[in-house]
Amino acid sequence: MKLRGVMLTGALLGAACAAQAGPAYVGSCDFAARADNIVEPWSENTATFANGAVRLALMDTIEPAAAAFHILVLSPPFDEVGGRQCRVISAAKDTGFGGVDFAALSASYDPATGLSLMLPVSTYDGTGDPMSHQLHMTLNQATGVIATEVAP
Repeated sequence: MKLRGVMLTGALLGAACAAQAGPAYVGSCDFAARADNIVEPWSENTATFANGAVRLALMDTIEPAAAAFHILVLSPPFDEVGGRQCRVISAAKDTGFGGVDFAALSASYDPATGLSLMLPVSTYDGTGDPMSHQLHMTLNQATGVIATEVAP
């Protein structure tokens, strides 16, 4: 598993990664969702749930080095030809997490709220120091809504 700790200065990361708290960014699949961004080995950095209908994958876009990790989510609802929706979870728009402990991914299911997933992530505070958080995601497979929260 990859965890990266690289000091990177600059206004972009200082603003985007500072003291993450609140929702993570959920966006449509974009550059971060490319197959060549799946962290190797794939068998250790992907997981399926709901009898294979939901798949998560750890993605590494390489740059910016201190914010290169994203979570790919393929899930229902299905489109008219049977394809799943594709979403990317990031620390902020166009900015990933500094690290993700995919091996620590945990999941639970409650019919009232949907599939709940939790994993440790880190962001950087602009000085190069990692800040540890818990990323909570809840997926409603009927609607496709993914709710997120990054908590200390």
